[in-house]
Amino acid sequence: MERKLATVLFVDLVDSSSLVTGMDPEIVRRRVNEFFELVSSCVTLHGGIVEKFAGDAVLAAFGVPQAHEDDALRAVRAALAMRESVHGLGLQARIGIEAGELVVESADSTFATGEAVNLAARLQQVASPGEILVGPTAYRLAAGSLVAEDAGPLELKGMGEPLRAWRLVEALDGPGRQLGPRAPLVGRTEELELLENTFERTMRDRRAHLFTIYGEPGVGKSRLAREFLDGVERASCLVGRALPYGEGVTYWPLAEMVKAAAGITDDDPLDEAFEKLRECCAEEAIADVLGLAAGMMEALEGERSPQEISWASREVMESIADVQPLILLFEDIHWAEEPLLDLIEHLADWVRAPLLILCLARPELLDTRPGWGGGRVRSTAIELEPLSEEESEALVEKLLGQLAGAAGEAPASLPREILERAEGNPLFVEETIRMFVESGSGNGDPDRIPDTLQALIAARIDHLAPSAKTLLQRASVIGRVFYRGALDHLAPDIADVDELLDDLLLRDFLLREPRSSISGEAAYRFKHFLIREVAYTGLAKLARAQHHARFADWLSERPGDELLEIRAYHLDQAVELLTELEGAPPERLAEDAAGALVKAAKRATAREAYANARKLALRALELRPSLVARYVAARAAWRLSDFATVESEMAKVRAEAQEKGETVIEALALTGLGEVMLRRTGDPGRAKVLVDEALELLRGDGDPPAYFDALTVRATIGAWLGEVDDAVRYLERAYAIAIDSRRKDLQTIAAQALVQLHIGRLELDEAELLITRALELAGESGSVRARVGTTLSYGKFLLAKEEIDAAETIFEEVRTTAVELGLEHLVAHAHAYLGWCALRRDDVKRAEKHVREAVRITTSRGDRGMLPEIEALLACTLADAGKLDEAERYALAAQETVSREDPSALVSVTTALAVVRAGQGADGEAEELFERAITLARKSQFKTLELDPLRRVVPFLRDRGRDGEAAVYEERLAELSPPPSAERVPSPEPSAD
Repeated sequence: MERKLATVLFVDLVDSSSLVTGMDPEIVRRRVNEFFELVSSCVTLHGGIVEKFAGDAVLAAFGVPQAHEDDALRAVRAALAMRESVHGLGLQARIGIEAGELVVESADSTFATGEAVNLAARLQQVASPGEILVGPTAYRLAAGSLVAEDAGPLELKGMGEPLRAWRLVEALDGPGRQLGPRAPLVGRTEELELLENTFERTMRDRRAHLFTIYGEPGVGKSRLAREFLDGVERASCLVGRALPYGEGVTYWPLAEMVKAAAGITDDDPLDEAFEKLRECCAEEAIADVLGLAAGMMEALEGERSPQEISWASREVMESIADVQPLILLFEDIHWAEEPLLDLIEHLADWVRAPLLILCLARPELLDTRPGWGGGRVRSTAIELEPLSEEESEALVEKLLGQLAGAAGEAPASLPREILERAEGNPLFVEETIRMFVESGSGNGDPDRIPDTLQALIAARIDHLAPSAKTLLQRASVIGRVFYRGALDHLAPDIADVDELLDDLLLRDFLLREPRSSISGEAAYRFKHFLIREVAYTGLAKLARAQHHARFADWLSERPGDELLEIRAYHLDQAVELLTELEGAPPERLAEDAAGALVKAAKRATAREAYANARKLALRALELRPSLVARYVAARAAWRLSDFATVESEMAKVRAEAQEKGETVIEALALTGLGEVMLRRTGDPGRAKVLVDEALELLRGDGDPPAYFDALTVRATIGAWLGEVDDAVRYLERAYAIAIDSRRKDLQTIAAQALVQLHIGRLELDEAELLITRALELAGESGSVRARVGTTLSYGKFLLAKEEIDAAETIFEEVRTTAVELGLEHLVAHAHAYLGWCALRRDDVKRAEKHVREAVRITTSRGDRGMLPEIEALLACTLADAGKLDEAERYALAAQETVSREDPSALVSVTTALAVVRAGQGADGEAEELFERAITLARKSQFKTLELDPLRRVVPFLRDRGRDGEAAVYEERLAELSPPPSAERVPSPEPSAD
């Protein structure tokens, strides 16, 4: 079973019942049979297959079993031929055409199912007599070659939404018109110069020259040729395209050229056309031969040999080139039949005139004609490679500019993944941009493959030998990169795997990987991401599921923790596909997938990829609930500081761990819940009880990381409560555990936490020693979590040293990194400290912007423990800006929610309300509040708490002429202020994350 992008055509006789009435049944049968024969002939001629006959209707499919890049256009041309043929019988038909994904039973089957079948049938039903209606997907695939009228949204029977359709008028000959702006030529300067130099050589030597441009579909062969032709002056140019199907296609390109040279149009009567041809040719015999080759001389008896046609072609082309240099452009000659290829080489060998024969071909030409162009002095071949990243970006910029100019609506830039997926193929870039823009100027799905590209690539894949196609599809299950050994496991029925791989390499489907991530395994890569995607989508979902599971089995036999996540992904894909197909996966597969997902989640946690760890663990829980999966998911949320989730999930973890006697997991759950009580609920007392219980459970347990977590959270609670000696004691124990465990990441975390305690007590020399060590450890550990925390502590140290500019730079780095990692609470912290820096420089407007953002994030997260202090900072900022009413609202809100056990927040909130009252002229209340804040700060062991109320009270007193009282506070402020530092602590290295 296969899935294919194909085009479906439904044709039905109009009013067949009236045909039967009053007529002899034998005559009716003959006429109906003639209808079926004509329809079948039109389908077959254009490369389709007749799927079935139903009454007087015929269902045809194009792209089944063999896909072609122009299946939609083939269906359209077949429909036009049907309409004309049926009209010749004195009958009329209705025709509906639509494209889409079909499911085919096997490679040799013609039985297809899919939505496109239903849509084509419905379009046929609503079509008027003699009308051909084309659905949106088929229209999109063939639009460049169609003349069609918008039929508007149509209400179709059994369809919920109206369907957009087009009324077909005719199909254009040749490659079709460009829809929208033409892609500019980018990155082909050297190739264009070579073409121009070669043409100059033909004119100088007056000899024919064969120039072949090879390249994959969409790489820009036609675009380069058109750019060259546009720049040529004083030369004639004739163009012909080789066709892959139909009658009389052998010399089709020659026929196009001859008609163009003679001025013959398709609607010329035969006698007029032949007369024009005679005038173009020097001899009547030449005209006769070319007339036969061009399909205009059916009435003449006899046939002409390929040698005669070559002779006649040489004569006429040489005569034209003698008058003016001539360029013959043969497009798509990989589809050309042998006689035409012989003719082209004959022209190249024998014409003695300035003639450039320019041929565009895919590399497949060399399969049928390995010696093409070989052995000729006047023959050149080049291969176009994909554009570089810089060239692709330049192409995107130009295309977006053209689209904006043409439609007035286009995004200024594209998501990065869209450009990456195109991988330097100009057509892929253009079509992806067009799909993205047409979907709503920036609302497109970057994962969707444009139908035009899917048709193009699927056709290439379908032209492979069956065994090569099978191998390519099974390799696609593994991914963009796959392994030689895995193919034996996934394709045991294919014997000549190495030969097939070599063939796929030669055909540019694959590349060799210079380095394999699995030891001892040769690795290969799909040359283009979209080749892998199309190969994969061609597999039936049941086959995908089976091969995902088989590859997971193969991975299970290979060592290496780095394969855990890959194996989990493939098992999960198998489960998802089987669930979709059968309602539920097999029990054993679900268990294996859940176990693999938990292992992968643990590894992701160890790598600090917490968002990925949580996703994996939640998926494991969905498949098979377990305590370990529940804990890993909750722990990932904890590391992401998603305290709302931790509060909910860790309570369940604690209960289940307690029930099962899992002491360490229970202790960790208690620790997580303790931090939630502190930061989200603002209840340090309850937090202390929970973490002390965790420490009791862990006593003597021998799990250092769990004990470390409990000790550091307990130290944070102590600092929150102002119990600084307790906090130092717990952190020193945590630091010792980290050293004993040789965990530099944990050492960093403990060291930077101690730094903050020393900063709080204004012990800046001790802080400096520790921050230097913490920065070293952070770099050595490679831990992002440790580095971000240390960088934040470094910024606080610089702020305490009054090095405002340097501190601001560090806090901006913290903010950027926290945004990348999705750590919202740290983003809020960074904004708050950036606000502090702005206030210290009297930049109130900038301060307000940062602190508002900190309040917004903290409020949205529901972190009530952190909110009062940040609201107090915003109240002060707004008061400085003269926004006293709003400042008062924030100050009072902070006062209502602040914990009485949190001295730092109490000082901040009291100071903020004092600042507001001073601004409102309530001097007595303001002074009382300032005094209260200073008194609270002095009771704490954190000397830094005095700084803000002191900085605020001094100008308050001076503005009121109380300089003596202000001087007392100024003196205390001077005592607390640090002396200028002679040396700067080294800045942390910028992150590569």
